[in-house]
Amino acid sequence: MVHAHHHHEKTTEQLRTVLAVTGSVFLLEVFGGLVSGSLALLSDAAHMFTDVVALVLALTAVHFSQRPADQRRTYGYYRFEILAATFNAVLLFLVALYIFYEAWQRFYTPHPLESGWMLWVAVAGLMANGISLWILQKDRVSSLNMRAVTLEVYSDLLGSVGVVAAALIIMLTGWQWVDPLIGVLLSLWVLPRTWRILDESLNILLEGVPPGIEIPQIYAELGQLPDVESVHDLHVWALTSGHNAMTVHLVVGGDKADLSLVKEAQKIAYAHGIEHASIQVESHDTALLETPPHN
Repeated sequence: MVHAHHHHEKTTEQLRTVLAVTGSVFLLEVFGGLVSGSLALLSDAAHMFTDVVALVLALTAVHFSQRPADQRRTYGYYRFEILAATFNAVLLFLVALYIFYEAWQRFYTPHPLESGWMLWVAVAGLMANGISLWILQKDRVSSLNMRAVTLEVYSDLLGSVGVVAAALIIMLTGWQWVDPLIGVLLSLWVLPRTWRILDESLNILLEGVPPGIEIPQIYAELGQLPDVESVHDLHVWALTSGHNAMTVHLVVGGDKADLSLVKEAQKIAYAHGIEHASIQVESHDTALLETPPHN
């Protein structure tokens, strides 16, 4: 427990540091984008904003993961992260639509740019993202949550490289259309990730089956357990990303259920990445009172 607490404290400290750096770069890029008139900078700032939200969500997840369930929320506060992620994804799509619209306008009506401002702000962002990536990679053994945040910062680094390249091309050639082009490309870079976040979030909110879990396979494996004659009312869902739950009814022959059967069924659940499994073992007489099989 002491080791886990120390790990949470170290993770929280890392995330707070990276959040401070990323938040500062976001504000700098918004300011630089407005002053220079660069759509590429504003597009990258939108990307940075999503990472600020992602970092806040990561910090929130670390905090709430240590908060016990109560009488009102018996599963705890896992869904808070999913609600916030859904909001973040919807907001990202709206920002991308604005970037596309603004880029379309600028292709036909070029907007004067201050390429010098654009370059220096982009370089500052590149350096800050490099520092954030270094902080996160100091701890090689990290959670899935931390690896996801590291990927976010790495994509920021690539975005900053794109803006620096756009600024240099404009300074050397005067091609103003490069700015909206880079802005669109950066938005297109973000959209697939945004769609994955939204798809996963909605699947969790709708209590859909988590990715990678095959319901027919679980039915088959449970049905092969000793004395199990049928399986019904199998439900698998996720409380939050990576925290899966399952309930199932097993019908056995005879009047008494062997408790060892529950352990074997739970082992099958664990093997499929389901950490919280509720197994109900029943006889034919009891099963008649339950909901008819879905399979």
